[in-house]
Amino acid sequence: MSQSPRTLSRRFVLRGLGTAVALPLLDVMSPTRLLAATSDGGPPPLRMGFFYVPNGMHMPAWTPQKEGRGFELTPTLQKLAENKDSISVLSGLTLDGARAHGDGGGDHARSVAAFLTGAHPRKTNGADIQNGVSVDQVAAQYVGDRTRFASLELGLEASSQAGNCDSGYSCAYASNMSWRGPTNPMAKETDPRALFDRLFAGQTVKETRRAKSEREKYRKSILDFVSEDAKRLHAHLPIVDRRKLDEYLYSIRDVEKRLDGAEKLGLTEEGVPDYPRPSGVPQELSRHSDLMMDMVALAYQTDSTRILSFMFTNAGSNRAYKEIGVNEGHHELSHHGKSEHKQAEIAKINSFHAERFNYLLSRLKLIREGDGSLLDHCMIVYGSGISDGDRHNHDDLPILLAGGGGGRIRAGQHVRYKNGTPLCNLYLWMMKQMGANADSFGDSNGVLQGLG
Repeated sequence: MSQSPRTLSRRFVLRGLGTAVALPLLDVMSPTRLLAATSDGGPPPLRMGFFYVPNGMHMPAWTPQKEGRGFELTPTLQKLAENKDSISVLSGLTLDGARAHGDGGGDHARSVAAFLTGAHPRKTNGADIQNGVSVDQVAAQYVGDRTRFASLELGLEASSQAGNCDSGYSCAYASNMSWRGPTNPMAKETDPRALFDRLFAGQTVKETRRAKSEREKYRKSILDFVSEDAKRLHAHLPIVDRRKLDEYLYSIRDVEKRLDGAEKLGLTEEGVPDYPRPSGVPQELSRHSDLMMDMVALAYQTDSTRILSFMFTNAGSNRAYKEIGVNEGHHELSHHGKSEHKQAEIAKINSFHAERFNYLLSRLKLIREGDGSLLDHCMIVYGSGISDGDRHNHDDLPILLAGGGGGRIRAGQHVRYKNGTPLCNLYLWMMKQMGANADSFGDSNGVLQGLG
């Protein structure tokens, strides 16, 4: 060890051939965490995330009746019961940019394109796409240089950059919600193995490829390449940090085993109807989602990024959810026409997505960081740019804010805003918490109140 535990940098990594394993926040990295934050000490960093579900929500099973901290969990939100004290349900928020404004059909594509930008995308299925800059990319301009990845764009279905996906709207709108510029959508990573390799790759492409080849040939773990470095560090750490390091390395190996298990069992696929996906993706959506959520937790835990976006599926997805007994397509069901059967099936899909999101929140809550958990230092939006899928309305959206925001959020409440309140008011508030010096964003008309 070249560094004393008292001076261990947050940027310290375990190194080996083609491998760089960033560390979680250890106590020896922040001896002054009760003082003002610095680049290498102080309180844990604040993380921001955005999670999108398509086709709206069965709102009667989503919206709580009571306001405040005494609200009762509805059937869909019941999947988040163990994390109720870490979520805030926000009713009445509106996404005006997703409305037609004279452009006719295309609510699904608009709902995704506008979700993080607040903009009204140009209706085109050609190369002349035009949208706004998304809130995650604005925030990345302020804090992205402090981490290995300025932001991560993730999902369970691949992005498309061309084609006609929704009533004359380009597939670029329907499958990307993160936009670096008005004409620059950020494609999603959907393969958990590829994301794992990105998170733990070495400094040079040549070394990384060599290490990957050796791992596959000899069935090695990435931890085998950094074992000596890990042993040296372990010997110099206090007992509490040794435990944290052991738990972290165990979690890495556990993810590796599950990745390997899916591949050995043949539980991967080349694609699903209408939505081609890269090889190596687990066949079961729940397994695929949970592995990606593990990657999100690792990315946050190692401070590899502080900003990410995640799309469960693309806009207008017509995927069937056979693993939960739903054999009809999601999009077709969302046009329920008040059919009790279709609404019940939609509620099942909504609960499935909420359960997958709950898996992430539970993972983040288990990771100790500073004087609390990793979840305490996150602010994560979950929801959709469509309210009722049959009406295609974009007001009173199903929006949830998870995490403690580093003490800035009074979680565990249901806040009802005046219907029509811009969703971008929430984003403006979040941007300010990340240090962005902005007076407006999208169609905001102020900073959202009632969160703290």
